Amino acid sequence: MDTIKSFKGYGKVDPVEEQAFRRKTRKRLIILIVSVVLLVAVVIGAVAGTLIHNRNNDKTTKSSNAASQSIKAVCSQTLYPDSCYKSLMDINKSNSTDPEELLKLSIQVVLNALSDVKLTKSTTNQTVKAALNICKEVLNDAVDYLRDSLSEMDVNNNEKMLTSTKLDDIKTWLSTTITNQETCLDALEEIDSNLLEQTKSQMLNTTEYASNSLAIVSKIGGILGKLNIPIHRKLLSQSGFPDWVGPGVRRLLQDNNNNIKPTPNVTVAKDGSGNVTTIKEAMAMVPKKSKSVFIVYIKTGVYKENIVLDKSFWNVMIYGDGKDKSIVTGSLNFVDGVPTFSTATFAVAGKGFVAIDMGFKNEAGAEKHQAVAFRSGSDFSVFYRCSFDAFQDTLYPHSNRQFYRECDVTGTIDFIFGNAAVVFQNCRIMPRQPLANQFVTITAQGKKDPNQNTGISIQKCDFFPLDKLTAPTYLGRPWKEFSTTVIMQSKIGEFLNPLGWISWVQGVDPPKSIFYGEYMNTGPGSGVAQRVKWAGYRPSLTSSDANKFTVGSFIEGAMWLPQTKVMYESSL
Repeated sequence: MDTIKSFKGYGKVDPVEEQAFRRKTRKRLIILIVSVVLLVAVVIGAVAGTLIHNRNNDKTTKSSNAASQSIKAVCSQTLYPDSCYKSLMDINKSNSTDPEELLKLSIQVVLNALSDVKLTKSTTNQTVKAALNICKEVLNDAVDYLRDSLSEMDVNNNEKMLTSTKLDDIKTWLSTTITNQETCLDALEEIDSNLLEQTKSQMLNTTEYASNSLAIVSKIGGILGKLNIPIHRKLLSQSGFPDWVGPGVRRLLQDNNNNIKPTPNVTVAKDGSGNVTTIKEAMAMVPKKSKSVFIVYIKTGVYKENIVLDKSFWNVMIYGDGKDKSIVTGSLNFVDGVPTFSTATFAVAGKGFVAIDMGFKNEAGAEKHQAVAFRSGSDFSVFYRCSFDAFQDTLYPHSNRQFYRECDVTGTIDFIFGNAAVVFQNCRIMPRQPLANQFVTITAQGKKDPNQNTGISIQKCDFFPLDKLTAPTYLGRPWKEFSTTVIMQSKIGEFLNPLGWISWVQGVDPPKSIFYGEYMNTGPGSGVAQRVKWAGYRPSLTSSDANKFTVGSFIEGAMWLPQTKVMYESSL
């Protein structure tokens, strides 16, 4: 190796070699310095990168832990906390801790799961096909309600929080989602037990997920309160109506309340004096998802038709010349192979349906068993001065929010049944003589989940028999685990069995999770001394408990009722 002391001879240095040596040394020094600088830069970069990575990992870990804790807190409110936690952790990619965002994600979980349900098509049995068609219909509607719920959560720029009204809507639609799934299973249970078990197994996740979402929305007020996040209360406008109610609807129904007939979009008359002669023809003229009311006037006559208005029929009003003059009648029934859900003479599902001065009948007769006169799954629906006449399963308030005022309901077994949030006010409830060896039950309420905002409330009504009634007669029987029925401020005739109520399975008390009660009823059948001793029955409700089942409280504030101008009492 060359060094600074290299030389050709003793004591003497070659000038040319010395110069070349210096040039070579400088070059090597430059290379060495640059290498050191690069090495230091690499080390610094590596250290910095490690620190940043660790910091990001720490931040991600903290964010993930916070999200996990929030999800645990939210899911602790549900009936199925394990499935709730797992499903939300899987979908919460942004590690959100916002309860509202977690609610939205939980609804998306239900939507994804329900959209994946595949019903069997391998059957030639027409009755089974009919039950599967019911499943298809109600599950498709459930998907729509989930989408509606997600849309409701898309707040406006100037409205940064969910309003109480929106929460009420979402709670109702999630309740309906659960009801629709249960309706599918009920239809299969009537027909094919093996297919029922297969479908129930396939829908296990969807029913749990829907219950989880409903629990979250039901408790979210408390959750947001604990986190100091306010829920905005959207008040009625100065006119006393919610914003979605147009002045045209108010005026039309106010006029009808004063017996002034509104101008119809189409008139139905059997004698040819109208635009059409059948109700079905009139309904074919109704625009789909109309935001304005479409009025159908049905003149005096008996119309033998079966009418089904699906979820796309919005804001349809029908009115007749009187509940005993303008009558729609059919005879579909269970004995002849039609599932109960599909036996309805008239069925509605789209929101905002109103019927005034109309009669609905199923004339199949007691021997044909289940035969529905009217079925409603219409949210914000109103029935005023109408009659519902049949035997078993006469009136089916299936789901959503409904109000009946000054109506007549006649039947034998479970003749007011379903899982809507429904109030009957100033109505006439008329049990009739059933087949030999049968008893009469006026109500059968189908609440499946404790967080559903559903139940039957009957206020200020008259209970008396239509004909000579000798069969044992009861106010009702609990159909599902959380059945809810209240009779208050009503007049009850002496026909009623002193027990008042009867179990679904005779000799077996219903679960303590039901809520049945009476409040300040009058008449010879109103005494509660000999009533059933069920854990879930309250013979004398407090005024505080009774008030929860008034129009003003039970139908989520009944903000939609003022649009109808149908008279109602909001409190006790």
